[in-house]
Amino acid sequence: MEENINWLCEQAPWVRYRTRIDLLDRSRDNPEVERDYEELINHQLIKTLLQEIQEWPGQPMKRHNDAKLFFHKLVFLADLGISIDNPAIAQVVEKILANQSQDGPFQIVGNIPTVFGGSGLDEPVWMLCDAPLVTYALIKMGVDKDSNVQKSVDYLISLIKDFGWPCAATTTLGKKFKGPGKRTDPCPYANLIMLKLISVIPGLHNSHEAKKGAEVLLDLWEYRKEVKYFLFGMGTDFNKLKAPFIWFDILHVTDVLSQFEFLKSDKRLKEMISIIQLKSNENGLYKAESIYRSWKDWDFGQKKVNSGWITLLVYRILRKWNNINQNL
Repeated sequence: MEENINWLCEQAPWVRYRTRIDLLDRSRDNPEVERDYEELINHQLIKTLLQEIQEWPGQPMKRHNDAKLFFHKLVFLADLGISIDNPAIAQVVEKILANQSQDGPFQIVGNIPTVFGGSGLDEPVWMLCDAPLVTYALIKMGVDKDSNVQKSVDYLISLIKDFGWPCAATTTLGKKFKGPGKRTDPCPYANLIMLKLISVIPGLHNSHEAKKGAEVLLDLWEYRKEVKYFLFGMGTDFNKLKAPFIWFDILHVTDVLSQFEFLKSDKRLKEMISIIQLKSNENGLYKAESIYRSWKDWDFGQKKVNSGWITLLVYRILRKWNNINQNL
């Protein structure tokens, strides 16, 4: 394992940076960490992302799994560790905070088809399959003390039902909005990204809401051959390793669930992690099994090469579960 950690420390600067912090417990002011961050922030791929999202909110959202959407890119940058201290991020944050809905969540521009209760036009909207990600990114980037961010958190948390978080959207749509499923069923993706949001709010880690959302995902795994909510299943495509975290897949789900201490002995989560572990090559490294074409210039945007980023994500999950601690 030490050899593989050394390999990670020779990969792209964002892989090196997160490896030293997430796996080796280096502090932000460590000289090697500082060097990696400087290389990260000055890398052309990162500079391109930062430049793109200056046009926030970007193209209208027509499908939430579009990997080119700006809020997905914002979350990726937040997960790398880029904060509001960066002038480019500060400008985007200002635009996000200026577009808060009357409900509380922050709005993007979307185009919701009339068949789902929308107008079919480009308009400011929020949905429970985008708003938690925007709020998550704000918190990760250091805007957690802002009262408007807290207002968004409180409202999104309040949407939970007895069965978990439903498919929901801005109240300006009225009761006519409805996603591709039953109103009395949970939306797996909404529950996933609500848990992702809760994962960066320590005071909610053991909350009723966190436990209910986790149970939705783990029950779906347990009964995956029988149940599918809102078109979300846990079959062959779900089990493919894929990055960045944009949609509903095994790496994204396990990364989020592994944040919660109360799940540490859950056999269903252990099953998912075991499936991931079996995907390593003979050297203990991992490759992308499915890709987003708009991210083809990144190591996780290719299937034929070992991916430093995906390998890091897997090791980070395993470390949280104390499966590889003794080897680090």
